[in-house]
Amino acid sequence: VTPLELGPPVGWPLKFRVSGPDPDKTRSLAQQFAQVLGSDAAVRNINYDWNEPAKVIKVEVDQDRARALGISSQQLSETINAVLSGSKITQMRDDTYLVDIIARAVEQERASIDTLRGLTISASGGRRVPLEQVATLSYQTEPPLIWRRGRLPTVTVQADVAPGSDAVSVARKLGTAIDAFKAELPARYSVEQGGVTEDSAKAQASIFVVFPLMLFIMATVLMIQLMSFQRLVLVLLTAPLALIGVAGALLISGAPMGFVAILGVMSLIGMVIRNSVILIAQIDQHIAAGEEPWAAVISATTHRLRPILLTAAAAILGMIPIAPTVFWGPMAYAVMGGLMVATVLTLVFLPTLYVTWFGIKAPTGAT
Repeated sequence: VTPLELGPPVGWPLKFRVSGPDPDKTRSLAQQFAQVLGSDAAVRNINYDWNEPAKVIKVEVDQDRARALGISSQQLSETINAVLSGSKITQMRDDTYLVDIIARAVEQERASIDTLRGLTISASGGRRVPLEQVATLSYQTEPPLIWRRGRLPTVTVQADVAPGSDAVSVARKLGTAIDAFKAELPARYSVEQGGVTEDSAKAQASIFVVFPLMLFIMATVLMIQLMSFQRLVLVLLTAPLALIGVAGALLISGAPMGFVAILGVMSLIGMVIRNSVILIAQIDQHIAAGEEPWAAVISATTHRLRPILLTAAAAILGMIPIAPTVFWGPMAYAVMGGLMVATVLTLVFLPTLYVTWFGIKAPTGAT
């Protein structure tokens, strides 16, 4: 069973890339780094994207002797490849298709280093010399596949997290140990974090790129509506009030402040600003009707109290069905908590700020 990922699928929640110029050293450092990850009990099933080293036959050619005998590197490559992988000698028609016929050594000979040593290669003058006269063959072990990133061999250390834990929190807890490991790395070797944390940062960065444009358009629309820079500032000052409720709701529910929750906060800003615009517009209407400013603030707030509370309650109740879901839950909790607190505070904070900002004095004898 794989937990639902809150963003693009990344496979393993925890991923760290260990890179360096030497493949063997990089693998060794990756194994040491895996021990750092394993020090946290919430980390499970640590593995690597490199397979275990496989046994291979290493051919080291004596280039001076090969040139003296008139044997090129291409001849050596083609001869060895013909034995191991085979070479196409003809084709056979199978109905409407042409099938290649490959000639190569039998399996027992392909696996024998003695077979390769006894291979004869055409030299200059028509002579044939065995391969072992111009090359040294030996068994070695090396990775069957080397992944590279930025042209450097890179081992990805992957791991799962225990139920009830999330990759971001686990990576944050391991931050000190990871930084200590990075500080001891040799020159040109590095450790980079990937997985959920990296993809989440990319997704959030795509939002914040257009955030200044969003603020500019929002401020322009508000300026057209309010026709006053001072009133625009009053409206914008109420938006941060929602963060109090967002933090409290996410803390109580245990939902993460991730990509989806950020979307909820951005939509919440519009809801809070809408209530502020409605309230300020109502105050201005009462003043324009000839009402005293102090009384206008009180009567406008009282007049708009019920509609603002009802619209906020409707939005909050509308989020309840998606609150228990895994994916949309953080956004629902952020909107419900933020809107609940911001609505109440706006009805108290904005009239007080309006009176203070414009220097409205209470009439003599007013309470």
